[in-house]
Amino acid sequence: MTVDHDIIIAGGGLNGPALALALAGAGLSVAVIDARPATARAADDFDGRAYALALASRRLLTALGLWSELAPKSQAILKVEAAQGQPGEGAGPFHLSFDSAEIEEGPVGHMLEDRFLYAALLAAMQGKVTHLPGRQVTGQAVQPGHVGFTLDDGRTVTARLLVGADGRGSGVASRAGIKRRGWGYGQTALVAAVDHERPHHGTAWQYFTPSGPLAILPLPGNRSSIVWSEPDDTARAIAALRDDAFLDVLRPRFGDFLGAISLAGPRFSYPLSLSLADSYVVPRIALVGDAAHGVHPIAGQGLNLGLRDVAALAEVIVDAARRGEDIGAADVLDRYQRWRRFDATALGLGMDSVNRLFSNDNPVLRTTRGLGMGVVTAIPPLRRAFMRQAAGLSVAPMPRLLAGQPL
Repeated sequence: MTVDHDIIIAGGGLNGPALALALAGAGLSVAVIDARPATARAADDFDGRAYALALASRRLLTALGLWSELAPKSQAILKVEAAQGQPGEGAGPFHLSFDSAEIEEGPVGHMLEDRFLYAALLAAMQGKVTHLPGRQVTGQAVQPGHVGFTLDDGRTVTARLLVGADGRGSGVASRAGIKRRGWGYGQTALVAAVDHERPHHGTAWQYFTPSGPLAILPLPGNRSSIVWSEPDDTARAIAALRDDAFLDVLRPRFGDFLGAISLAGPRFSYPLSLSLADSYVVPRIALVGDAAHGVHPIAGQGLNLGLRDVAALAEVIVDAARRGEDIGAADVLDRYQRWRRFDATALGLGMDSVNRLFSNDNPVLRTTRGLGMGVVTAIPPLRRAFMRQAAGLSVAPMPRLLAGQPL
């Protein structure tokens, strides 16, 4: 039968549009169904939400033709410092310390605000991808040779493949019968941006406290993004505080190494959990990003994991199409699952273990953790291996887009 598009992507956040651009650039017909209006995140409204884009993710954006526009709005992460400690007592004696100058490829990553990345993806889709903002998929049915589904405005559309990029509560996955496994951490992330007196020099800090980690991530200028995890009850109480009281609680945890701090925008909070789909694919349907795996933000790898999915799925689909294969067939989609599932699951469980290891005040573990960080910092080959992992350069095999190469 005649289908409306080669691929329909349900989800217009970041992974969905990135995948759409990669596929459309290879000549495939793509539509993105976006539950939010196109004006949901205006590029002129600072709200402090930002991502730590790994080097490999930056290469993907370069391959899509977006990085030259985004680079001036980003902040290179030149150094990473990690330490454990108690609020008000400063960092412990042992640090993990990474310097981007130690790897040839350049900075391990860049901080980029959500508003700029979303706006660039949205603009790039115009004229290349059919974008349906403010619409939702309400039903789907797999038929021989295609998948058909209906939108909330009553329209029925068909495609050879449906991709779910619609988050942890993925309707695509649910309707396909794909179940999830996982657990909550009993933690909530408090997210905000702060202005500070002193320059950060491109350094990202990760403090591990008994109640949860605090990340201080450099933004352009004397400004940083914070991702601060606390037990749910504590986080709710902190989130309910007025701005000045919020800062009073934050300051002992933040420290004074950047001078006086003040809030630079609104505050947000998100419950934290691990959520892994039992399968990334069924016939005619594939999942990417949080629809496939939701991980703890302790290393800022959520979006990077999603973009790894994007790169791998795009390569599998495009190569299959060029060979004349059915891009929605089970054997084609299984190549994507074999490529991505182990990596994403291993990283998710690894971040789970790190969070459990550090979110306590056990004196024996505290000593062991400190010695471990000191050992990694003291051994250059081990230190560089950790940096390459953080930069996304250890993915094997490396998708072409993550190497900065066209499909």
